[in-house]
Amino acid sequence: MAETKPVNLAVVGATGAVGEKIIQLLENRDFPINELKLLSSKRSAGKKVSFRNQELTVEEAQPESFRNVDIALFSAGGSVSKKLAPEAVKHGTVVIDNTSAYRMDQNVPLVVPEINEADIRLHQGIIANPNCSTIQMAAALKPVQDAFGLSRVIVSTYQAVSGAGNAANDELENQTRQFLNGEEMTAAQLPVKDESSHYPVAFNALPQIDTFQENGYTFEEMKMINETKKILHHDDLAIAATCVRLPIFTSHAESVYLNVDQQDVTVSDIWDVLEKTEGIVLQDNPDTQTYPMPLSSSDKEDVFVGRVRKDLDEANGFHLWVVSDNLIKGAALNTIQIAEHLNNHNWF
Repeated sequence: MAETKPVNLAVVGATGAVGEKIIQLLENRDFPINELKLLSSKRSAGKKVSFRNQELTVEEAQPESFRNVDIALFSAGGSVSKKLAPEAVKHGTVVIDNTSAYRMDQNVPLVVPEINEADIRLHQGIIANPNCSTIQMAAALKPVQDAFGLSRVIVSTYQAVSGAGNAANDELENQTRQFLNGEEMTAAQLPVKDESSHYPVAFNALPQIDTFQENGYTFEEMKMINETKKILHHDDLAIAATCVRLPIFTSHAESVYLNVDQQDVTVSDIWDVLEKTEGIVLQDNPDTQTYPMPLSSSDKEDVFVGRVRKDLDEANGFHLWVVSDNLIKGAALNTIQIAEHLNNHNWF
């Protein structure tokens, strides 16, 4: 491992939900920073942010903002990444992008460090951070795949509104007040801000996350399908996904069905490989009603797995319940971990 050096770091989208969490985690980690530059839209420029006993001023993100920046953590939306990431690369900056802009680009590694750390060094200036719901599922699937093989996955998600940003969180809070006060609930953010129809998420379940594609799946569902295959290096993996938004502020939950290749695998075998996996916490004891939940998983860095069951009809089928904080491991933490591995190994 190369000697770790302090780097000049930029956070793009510093005032958004993920950007704020990135800054918070950087504050508490030992990541060596020489200079931190906070970048945002023109609207948010000028805001003051406290970081490691300094007061930093948020600047408007421009192409020239990346001069002398070693690593830039992007979390400001796909259009911003498409526009500014190539400009950053021209300045010699390595971009770690938290949007869907580059995830399926064959020249861009898509990385969960506990799974495919070595892919980081294949970068050509841009490294993609996977979708939040993909990260936690892939983290749970990888040890099972390595131990027993994996042929099929069916996932249903129960996703927090913070995945749609701070405005969606604010709207859930407002809708809850309206409902409890007997008022009509107003909606302008979900299921998709830019589409014509909006529905309340409070006391509701929205079976649409992101826009519908021609095949009837949403873009969020297709992200989970395509990104999981890429991260696991398993193009032949059969995957189906249904993604649902629930009135939860933080942490996504997922019901995952999987088929393993190896015969005679038991629940205890699945438990054993999960317990030995970095970043996975097994919480699974029906006798004590022990299982992961969004509330208990919020503000934590791990992926929590429980409700491990053998399918009653498929000999090689198993069910898992997977929960993780979508803003931490699902976004900010995974982004920072990529940067840490990049710097630790000097894979610039």
